[in-house]
Amino acid sequence: MPPPPPPEAPPRPDITEIERQALSCTRCPLSQGRTQVVWADGNLDSDILFIGEAPGFHEDKQGKPFVGAAGQLLDKLLGEVGLDRTQVAIVNVLKCRPPGNRDPQPNEIESCRPFLEAQLDHMRPRVIITLGNFATRFMIEQPIGITKARGQKFKFRDACVIPTFHPAAALRGGRFGGMSPIDAIRQDLQLARRVIDEAPPKPEKSEPDPTEPEETESEQLGLF
Repeated sequence: MPPPPPPEAPPRPDITEIERQALSCTRCPLSQGRTQVVWADGNLDSDILFIGEAPGFHEDKQGKPFVGAAGQLLDKLLGEVGLDRTQVAIVNVLKCRPPGNRDPQPNEIESCRPFLEAQLDHMRPRVIITLGNFATRFMIEQPIGITKARGQKFKFRDACVIPTFHPAAALRGGRFGGMSPIDAIRQDLQLARRVIDEAPPKPEKSEPDPTEPEETESEQLGLF
């Protein structure tokens, strides 16, 4: 008797509609102090997703993640493994800047959670690179610091999660386990590149069936 077919993946969310909701979100007090919501940069149909912590000053002004000095370092290190922002997606756990660039608070993370989960459900990436403590803990759901987590691979659905230092931490210098943070990020990006290069071909993303009824806006809002 042949084995049963694998269960079908749930339909992808309407990411354009989710983005529209995010851009006008008032779910937590951070909305009161932001200049604009920082949704994403790069290609949300990529196999590679970078997740940072939260927007900073420059990101809040420009509406894109990682556009300050940390972003310039990330771009440089991406180029070293033959990638650029058109080939990856870059998002944050929080979509609004915390005042004074302080750490995200638990209630803020929970308020923003549906937006990041929708981005994950839409992309279904093969590799997720988490930048720093907050993104790493969000994805692997373990109270582990980035110094211990980096250098390891974790599983999220069908994706390989590779934690690494936040580029802002790398700019501050220092050494962790005998290695500079910049060299550690380099090593982790090389690992991510190998995972992608060795992965089998990915099935084409299925287009919506025109005979199926479209989801209504109320159904989309049910994500939140």
